[in-house]
Amino acid sequence: MLDVRRLRLLRELKLRGTLAEVAEALSFSPSAVSQQLAQLEKEAGVELLRRSGRRVQLTPQAEILVEHTAELLRTLERAESDLAASLTTVAGTVRVAVFQSAALALMPEALTAMARRHPEVRIEMYQREPEGALRETWTRDFDLVVAEQYPGHAAAHHPELDRRRLTADAIRLAVPPSSDRWPSFTLEMARDLPWVMEPRGAASRHWAEQACRLAGFEPDVRFETADLQAQTRLIASGNAVGFMPDLIWTAGSAPCRLLDLPGAPHRTVFTSVREASAHRPAILAVREVLEEVASSRSWVPSATAG
Repeated sequence: MLDVRRLRLLRELKLRGTLAEVAEALSFSPSAVSQQLAQLEKEAGVELLRRSGRRVQLTPQAEILVEHTAELLRTLERAESDLAASLTTVAGTVRVAVFQSAALALMPEALTAMARRHPEVRIEMYQREPEGALRETWTRDFDLVVAEQYPGHAAAHHPELDRRRLTADAIRLAVPPSSDRWPSFTLEMARDLPWVMEPRGAASRHWAEQACRLAGFEPDVRFETADLQAQTRLIASGNAVGFMPDLIWTAGSAPCRLLDLPGAPHRTVFTSVREASAHRPAILAVREVLEEVASSRSWVPSATAG
């Protein structure tokens, strides 16, 4: 009988591309991964890997095994979820990937509630950008991801992942407090000002550039950072303008002036887990607590100006 652990290594190689990446993801050495895959070839009795320069390629027979392995892993994960659901206590480890503003606004209160209600659940939180975190949840690096979707920019869909809406927050133009001397400040007036945005490739960056272009100008992006708190400091100090989602204002007030945008755009925040593990009690508990926290909070900052 084929070894499930070795089959998983083969699937990981399909997903990640190189022996080195598989080894890093699973905390093995590359030589150990290579040896295990060589043993799997002996068990299967067919060639599974072919050298292509410094990389290896999966043979058609390996692709067949990978397809069956995916179904096998789903079955095992469903079995683990059913077993956990049969117990009277909620326990286990839940690895959560979350982006920065959700980590600040949702996770502290959620962690406190989980510790009080389900002390036997261990939660490990990792800050990740949503695009990569969705894939990493699909590949089983994480159990649950808190991700975002900007208007007109669909977040990536991965097979086996479900999706549940958590909350939505408005996106506004953030300008320095000194702009109060311009009572009718508009997006078009920011065409010649320096901008701060997230790095290229982020959904927020794509949306922000499109919003400026629809307003008739190309933004002068002088500052790039994925840290929204750093963006806020740049704006509040008068060095930049930018777009900010309301979720970032966890304290309830903003140190800069916030302006409503045409069409009142909103960002959607959602959670995703693998369908095979969606009914595991510990994951259900984390999701429910996150939804409670999100529904109990108002994300409208007190410094908003029209």
